[in-house]
Amino acid sequence: MSEEAAPATSTNHEVDLGHLMAYDPSHHLATAPSSRAELREECLRKATELAQAVADALFSLLATEGRDGPVVHLPPPTNRLPREKHLPRPAPPTKWEAFAKQKGIINRKKNKRTWDEQTNSWKRNYGYDRVNDDRDIPIIEAKMTDEPGVDPFAKRREEKKGRVDKQEKNRIGNLKNAAKVGALPSHIQLAATAIPITGTKADLPRKSKKEDLENVAGMASSATASGGKFDKKLPGEKPLKKAGKHRKFLPVAEGKGMGNLEKQQNDKILNSLLAKNFEEPLDVSKAITMYKVKKDNNRRKDKKSSSGSDKLKPGKKIHKKSSKKSA
Repeated sequence: MSEEAAPATSTNHEVDLGHLMAYDPSHHLATAPSSRAELREECLRKATELAQAVADALFSLLATEGRDGPVVHLPPPTNRLPREKHLPRPAPPTKWEAFAKQKGIINRKKNKRTWDEQTNSWKRNYGYDRVNDDRDIPIIEAKMTDEPGVDPFAKRREEKKGRVDKQEKNRIGNLKNAAKVGALPSHIQLAATAIPITGTKADLPRKSKKEDLENVAGMASSATASGGKFDKKLPGEKPLKKAGKHRKFLPVAEGKGMGNLEKQQNDKILNSLLAKNFEEPLDVSKAITMYKVKKDNNRRKDKKSSSGSDKLKPGKKIHKKSSKKSA
């Protein structure tokens, strides 16, 4: 008997367990496939062979018993896979970073808390309950250069507001410079709808249309509990075209009008449920019994009401008829 020759299989597999990957660099087709089905069959055969190679290498590792079963530690990967996207571009230095580099200023790490002599406790340098907070100072000492009639507390608030506005202006300027180079932070790229993701479309943001600005303004004006009904309108502001819908809850107390809607809704749901089972056979005896019980209850109610009304009426005198006939 002549035995059938087994198909020749190459064992020159390179297995990378770090990526759970296997490939054959020397694989090639001897002849061009005659049809697409033949090519698909050859790909499936080779993929099965490589998957079996990965499974054999995986089960050859030393396993330890874990809570969910045998656990193995994969070795580090041997191949470097290419990135899906390009490397992030370096962001241009901000004005402060350029100034510090020019002057040789080194950024040193500072402590987040400082000793407050007024309260004799450690407080934060910035944020809520910080050290030397302007709002904690009840009295401000007057200076010779102060103008008479100027509120020092209001002046401090205005100065702080100016510093905050200046910092925000500098931050937006730095973002504009980074957008020109295409190095915006990822969280800003995802949050900005008008700015496309770097590397997918044009790096520069498109100009906002008048309709987009009107839609954004309308959404902001109606983003309140009352739907913008009690908000102050801007001069020339048009009403929102597509007003949002707010949930309406039924009143708790039952009554007429709105209070009767809950009963109507329950009846509607009950009727829809009963309509699904209308093909079920009718229990005639049960229906007759319910009808009799309802009729008896109505009769009792009528009897009680009639007896109560008779008690209020004055009693009539009953005259007995004489049995003697008049001659």
